Amino acid sequence: MTDIHADLRRQGLVRPRDERVIAGVCAGLGRRFGLDPSPARLLFVLVLMVVPGSQLLVYPILWILMPNEEYAVVPPGGAG
Repeated sequence: MTDIHADLRRQGLVRPRDERVIAGVCAGLGRRFGLDPSPARLLFVLVLMVVPGSQLLVYPILWILMPNEEYAVVPPGGAG
């Protein structure tokens, strides 16, 4: 699973810690493809309406596969 997370992270597919509604999947997809989160959510729903019920499969799978965004941790006392 860590290989999948690392590969998706290299491709820029991460779930951001901000702009989340549920898990950040649509916000991450939007960020990766250069869209704001709201239009990305709308596009995600519209695309998945082509196959009814697919939202119940695709969103949880992406939630599991897409890693959380990591922030750089600054040690106490600053970086120097």
